[in-house]
Amino acid sequence: MVAAIAVSTPKSTIFQNPISFGEPNPNFLRRSPLRGLGLQLKPRKNKSRDDISLVVASATTTTTTGSGGGGGRFYLNFTGFPFPLGPFLNRRTIRTEAVNGCIWLFEQEQALGFSSVSTNIRMTVIKLKSGGLWVHAPIAPTKECIQLVKELGAPVEHIVLPTFAYEHKIFVGPFSRKFPRAQTWVAPRQWSWPLNLPLEFFGIFRAKTLKDGDLSTPWADEIEQKVLSSPEVGIGPYVEVAFYHKRSRTLLVTDAVIYVPRQPPECIGKESLLASAKNGLAVKLLSKGKNVPREPVIDNKMNRQKGWERMVLQILFLGPSNLLEPSASFAQMSQKLIVSPIVKTLVFSKVPEKVRDWIDSISRDWRFKRIIPAHFAAPINASRSDFIAAFAFLDDLLGERYVTRPSFSFLFTTLMGKAASYFPPDDMKTLSSLDRFLVSVGAVKKTVSGRKK
Repeated sequence: MVAAIAVSTPKSTIFQNPISFGEPNPNFLRRSPLRGLGLQLKPRKNKSRDDISLVVASATTTTTTGSGGGGGRFYLNFTGFPFPLGPFLNRRTIRTEAVNGCIWLFEQEQALGFSSVSTNIRMTVIKLKSGGLWVHAPIAPTKECIQLVKELGAPVEHIVLPTFAYEHKIFVGPFSRKFPRAQTWVAPRQWSWPLNLPLEFFGIFRAKTLKDGDLSTPWADEIEQKVLSSPEVGIGPYVEVAFYHKRSRTLLVTDAVIYVPRQPPECIGKESLLASAKNGLAVKLLSKGKNVPREPVIDNKMNRQKGWERMVLQILFLGPSNLLEPSASFAQMSQKLIVSPIVKTLVFSKVPEKVRDWIDSISRDWRFKRIIPAHFAAPINASRSDFIAAFAFLDDLLGERYVTRPSFSFLFTTLMGKAASYFPPDDMKTLSSLDRFLVSVGAVKKTVSGRKK
């Protein structure tokens, strides 16, 4: 998400037996200057539920970290535009079993440049009936990460890039070289900015293209797919492929929706959280004119929480109204299924018809009970009504109602949709100003109102 904003487009910034293993090779930079994304994760102890009436971030199973230590977590990366993606040298990997014997989540930390802003980035692995593994949105293939994949005891058969976004694309080439027998699949209409580089530049070779509703894929009887491909966003198309694992009734997305947990993900180290808790330049600029005390930050639960809240608000709004006292705005944005303000403002509001048709198709055809995004909390216990509610802002843009909503839940969904779509106006000012500027220079389209005839 964060990386996607920085490099690819105006959007927010969301494993079993290996066939081949090896040390992370810095010489990969000879072929592709893209490597790595940073992260340090701590094993999840019993992940506590974030309780709300509508959606609950599910924490159901065991968490595992590798025993490789610092050497097994080395991954070199200084690339990214306009900000490089960190951490630059070490990334710790956490593996969580989301669905017993079926779905695993692998998480690493993702940092924005040299700032103190981090979130998590997630790779999801599904075990197919063939006994092989289907890998969604690969992360940095550190020695530790590959070992955790190997421990699942099954071969990687398919590696899937579900988006155009740089933050996910950067790892596909290096990860696929660890599993040379696996077939790589990519979302259609791949592009990059400011230079539109071919996939081979990223180390991705012989990839097949994902197609909407394709019934010819090797996994078609187990996993269905729907493509959102919009060429009208601005400097390039927004592309995201959603997947539905039928047996577990699980929806996989990349950046379409998020669920901000109250507590920081285990993969974000205390150093990052405490750095964010310091009253630096960003806090001085975004403090509503209040006096910003210069005091040392001690390591305690309160300061780690403050660091997390500040990270979230900067990721969601770029320039929130009050970083000095972030709790009020954080409370309004956390523990609910939402579309990120950046994605909503700079992407989905520009092409509401295409987004609505995509959401309509997903909600009509797939009876999911959980959602796994590529960032923040997962898995999320959420129904189709919850998913529709997150996109309630489309109603206002298009002047229509979502006709496929079950009648018995129409009122509930509408009310929850208003809550999910509400973002604090003061926090939205910077993002709204950025939107107006990008429209003025032709980088993005104007917000669309009303469905075209």
